[in-house]
Amino acid sequence: MSSTLQHKIKDRRAVVGVIGLGYVGLPLAVEFGKSSLTAIGFDLDAKRVETINQGHSYIPDVPTEVVASLVSEGRLSATTDFSRLAETDAVIICVPTPLRKTKEPDISYILAAAEQVKKYLHSPQLVVLESTTYPGTTDEVLLPMLEETGLKLDQDFFLAFSPERVDPGNEQFQTSNIPKVVGGVSATSVEVAADLYLAIVKNVHKVSSARVAETAKLLENTFRSVNIALVNEIAQLCYHLGIDSWEVIEAAATKPFGFMAFYPGPGIGGHCIPLDPHYLSWKARLHGFEARFISLAEEVNSRMPQHVVALVQDGLNEHKKPLKGARVLVVGVAYKRNINDVRESPALAIVEQLMKKGADVSYHDPHISRMELEGSGTLTSTELSDDVLAACDCAVIVTDHSIVDYARIAALAPLVVDTRNVTRQLIKSEHESKVIRL
Repeated sequence: MSSTLQHKIKDRRAVVGVIGLGYVGLPLAVEFGKSSLTAIGFDLDAKRVETINQGHSYIPDVPTEVVASLVSEGRLSATTDFSRLAETDAVIICVPTPLRKTKEPDISYILAAAEQVKKYLHSPQLVVLESTTYPGTTDEVLLPMLEETGLKLDQDFFLAFSPERVDPGNEQFQTSNIPKVVGGVSATSVEVAADLYLAIVKNVHKVSSARVAETAKLLENTFRSVNIALVNEIAQLCYHLGIDSWEVIEAAATKPFGFMAFYPGPGIGGHCIPLDPHYLSWKARLHGFEARFISLAEEVNSRMPQHVVALVQDGLNEHKKPLKGARVLVVGVAYKRNINDVRESPALAIVEQLMKKGADVSYHDPHISRMELEGSGTLTSTELSDDVLAACDCAVIVTDHSIVDYARIAALAPLVVDTRNVTRQLIKSEHESKVIRL
């Protein structure tokens, strides 16, 4: 059965189903379509499905013209009808894995997707989980579910885990040129899954088990979380010591070995770094081990919005103005530059804390026209006009979108808090005294 499926993949006769058509799933489906395989995307969002079938893209990293071409060629389609999983030779699950309010893993989306796969599982078929999750999910949760059908691993179906590594807005590294880590529940499963991914990427790194692949993904983002927390704490220390933290990092980065530069920011955001380490620490606690670095990193990073608000307050005090009633303009609310995603964005916490302290808060973001605040209603992006900049008491640069004119902000706003160091090389010396950097 494995050789039958592998031949189908190599001959480009296989049909690949992708469950979840967000920042991970849609680019993946498009790559399979571009490699001459047939891709069917599955999603509960009828609007997403309709948009794709009309030949349009809603993901900035996926050009509409590519989607249109693949749809017209019959290489890409989307549906809300999960019975079409019966048509697929391989199914890849790319659904969200959020945290509960208790910061415990919520794999309900994985379970819902797996139930659909189970319903239409057939022989031979490959099932791959890409959603970030705790070690053991693939073999402890998915495998028993699929075996309830009476079909057997390696005889009828194959099961593997391959972590997504999407970095929205990254123009250098995208799905096609990022190496894929693949771990199977069995030795045969990893070989079949590796052949599938070799259809769209050049480098596939096979590991000994799905658990290793699951843990590797969590290590990648925990590594980033811990190191970001370190430089965020250094930034706070440098502020209290009157030292430019960015200059300190720049100097340290001249060492050609033993140092990797990370940079401070207003907090961490997105669907990976704020969430993934908790999946690892939760699993560790189940085995009686406390992952202290992970907990400490989360504590430091979660305090950064509070530190940014303190910088605003200190800056206004220097101008003899209270924070209460001050007009504060937040520039950029997406969790990272050049994308339209506010999930877990530190801007949300910054805006909410400023409002709680009585500030009159507005925002500008060229990629996000409306922003929902829990318990505080909706804000609409304001135009970044000369009058708006001159009228505010403080402009806070939270997200460094490349199309924003930061020199103009520094020239016109009476006070600027720059959490991304974007003004350092741009502003004239006479405006330097108006800028507070993280």
